[in-house]
Amino acid sequence: MSIFGKIVSAIFGSHPAAAAPAGGATSSGAPAGSAPSASAPSAAPSAAPSAAPAQTVDVAAIVDKAVAAHKGEKLEWRTSIVDLMKALDIDSSLAARKDLAKELGYTGDTNDSATMNVWLHKQVMSKLAANGGKLPPEIKH
Repeated sequence: MSIFGKIVSAIFGSHPAAAAPAGGATSSGAPAGSAPSASAPSAAPSAAPSAAPAQTVDVAAIVDKAVAAHKGEKLEWRTSIVDLMKALDIDSSLAARKDLAKELGYTGDTNDSATMNVWLHKQVMSKLAANGGKLPPEIKH
């Protein structure tokens, strides 16, 4: 599973097809919970927002609950991709973030981790919102 797919699964469960826009290789071509049809698989990769699940998921509530499970660790997931990944128990190493950057189409210098991390956080939040995630107002996407 892709790194973005792991983030999506941790927040949405295995329900939405939100991982499809992150890369062509997913375990299923059709959105989970959709009736099989000829148009659904071809529409998902090219039109992420239209493939969004009907259900809205409160991202803050889910991630805040995950953060609470990390007792004693202050995780600023609203501004940090590293802390978001840690909260969701996903590998947050530089190598994993470089893989995520490649997966999401980052064209900048992956050795400039500060710039890459800001870009990654913005992209992940934007993609979560496009796929049915309700974000707190302080998160700009």
